[in-house]
Amino acid sequence: MRLIRSIIILSLLVLIGYYLLEVNNEPQDYSVQESSLKLENRTSLLETKLVPKREKPTRKFGNELFQWIGKDIKQLSESFGEPVRKDLSAYGYEWWVYTNNEQKYIQFGVLDNKVITIYVTGKDLYANQLYAGQPYQEVNKQFSFKDKVSMSQGISTYTFKLNNEEMQMRPLVKVAENVFVQYYFDTFTSKLSAVRVSTGEVLLKQRPYSIEYRGKLPAKSNLSDEEWNKIESGMEQQIFSITNIIRSQFDKSSLNWGESVSKVAFLHSKDMAENNYFSHYGLNGDGLKERLAAQKVYYLSAGENIAAQYPDAPAAVQGWLNSEGHRKALLESDYTHLGVGVYHFYYTQNFLQK
Repeated sequence: MRLIRSIIILSLLVLIGYYLLEVNNEPQDYSVQESSLKLENRTSLLETKLVPKREKPTRKFGNELFQWIGKDIKQLSESFGEPVRKDLSAYGYEWWVYTNNEQKYIQFGVLDNKVITIYVTGKDLYANQLYAGQPYQEVNKQFSFKDKVSMSQGISTYTFKLNNEEMQMRPLVKVAENVFVQYYFDTFTSKLSAVRVSTGEVLLKQRPYSIEYRGKLPAKSNLSDEEWNKIESGMEQQIFSITNIIRSQFDKSSLNWGESVSKVAFLHSKDMAENNYFSHYGLNGDGLKERLAAQKVYYLSAGENIAAQYPDAPAAVQGWLNSEGHRKALLESDYTHLGVGVYHFYYTQNFLQK
């Protein structure tokens, strides 16, 4: 029995050690808080509590969400009008962003005049019998989550493999030929937070899960500095908007865009990427307090979230929502301003109370 018990304990330690989550909740001083999150193929294990209580759905928003894959932009414009923004992605498609900055938020990824991916969140998320706040158990009963999801392209075959944490945070389901859905859950409430619909090609480019395959994976895009500037700017605005949408879901006040603090956030993301480190402290030892002072940013209190290697802005925000330290900053009532800085796949949020 002692031998078996030792083997079990050792196996659990190895499993937990495989995941990387760096969270630093120790304040630099009484006015600055920091939290960091890095994704290396997989994210951290988080405790999950299932909540069986059913809530009434909110108003419909994109009732036939899944069916929008493959539709042309003419149909999109006729149904939704002109988007608030058009943001370039790092994967060749363009995001058409629709939001009222309160309860509704949806991004349509468009390539060659066709919709190939969709991300939707907000209180008015209601699509294909899904609604914001729907319990995990109900969605699982409806779609039957599995830890392996396969697809094929010609003679090539691919299997996405989900670990236990991914099964709880963002299970993947194949709902039609070459149409896949990621269901994002708030693991602190075990309720549906967001939905992403994608073609198989998009999943292969983003690679949000481990993949076993026979054949070839799509080559990564070789992007110019000008393209990266546009991509980064778009992701910054997406993170800002989605953060406020999430705050709205928890009845928190909206944050104002902070231009000066966004510069601070961007410089930190760039410094981490160019110097190959991941920390709230630069190689010179400066933390958020020093970075804000250097740019003459004044505040009553401040907080910082950082993330790295998430495939895009929505994925980074969903990662922050599901980590205790980051979640605290996202939902802090006292903050009034938010600055966001993105450099390639490094993300920084700086929150301020002014």
